[in-house]
Amino acid sequence: MIEIIIKGILIGLCISVPLGPIGMLTIQRTLNRGQKYGIATGLGATTSDLIYTVITLFFLSFVLDFIEEHRMMIQLAGSFVVAIFGWYIFRSNPATQPKPNETIKHSLFGDFMTSFGLTLSNPLVLFVLIALFARFEFIGNKTTLIVSVIGITSILGGAILWWSLLTFLVSRFKNKLNMRELKIINQIIGLIIIGIGFVGFILSFLK
Repeated sequence: MIEIIIKGILIGLCISVPLGPIGMLTIQRTLNRGQKYGIATGLGATTSDLIYTVITLFFLSFVLDFIEEHRMMIQLAGSFVVAIFGWYIFRSNPATQPKPNETIKHSLFGDFMTSFGLTLSNPLVLFVLIALFARFEFIGNKTTLIVSVIGITSILGGAILWWSLLTFLVSRFKNKLNMRELKIINQIIGLIIIGIGFVGFILSFLK
């Protein structure tokens, strides 16, 4: 049981730590809105990953056949969504973000759902999960339901650990940045996310 928990935490870290579009989005929102908004963004992505984890455990064959059959369209759509989100971040103005004692324009639930949708738009994460499950020998066909639930919960714990650490570190620098610097960071992060989407778009035609 302890082994399953440790492996689950490691898998949660592995799917969260790489600073892809969600990592960049989490950093941007932490800088512009605060740590709790960054954590909500990270947890939205993690919830999507958990859905794919359940699919990997219980509906693997059907889903993999569907993905293989529609791989190019899925990659193109996912890359397009990522690029559009990058453009939105590039154009965002940190001066319009809520400050203490002001009406909050953005909601935690809204930030959660946007990152959830962005991650859900890329079912290719299933292949990452399969590779991690194989690498860590995590949950097999004979694993009981209770152990599977504990394993999935451990993955969530690993992801929460990472998002909490990342947003804490980023929030330490927030007060040291002025609006102009925050805007530049928005533009840099936006360009990086657009680049990730563009590369994914190109790779869709090369595979």
